[in-house]
Amino acid sequence: MADQISASHILLMYAGSERSSATRSKQEAIAQIAEIEQQLKDGADFAAVARQHSDCGSAQAGGDLGGFGRGQMVKGFEDAAFALDVGDTSAVVETPFGFHIIKRTG
Repeated sequence: MADQISASHILLMYAGSERSSATRSKQEAIAQIAEIEQQLKDGADFAAVARQHSDCGSAQAGGDLGGFGRGQMVKGFEDAAFALDVGDTSAVVETPFGFHIIKRTG
């Protein structure tokens, strides 16, 4: 099991999620992340979609979070990211920050 991985993500925050300035409701975020998930399944470029939609500061870098080890991310995010094989993309993951789609890059 890897001690350190690299990943990118798309984050959609909603009003009331941790550190959020988003005005969309949780229901709106759920609907939007489902649309994004479908775009990715249909072959859309992950980095381009992240730049367009992600609420994280990493959006400018196509969602790239770089490398991180266990204990550096919130548990739900970490569990999902470490469970992926390199190149795979997760289903929607909910954390206190909102809804994520994660792509393991290394």
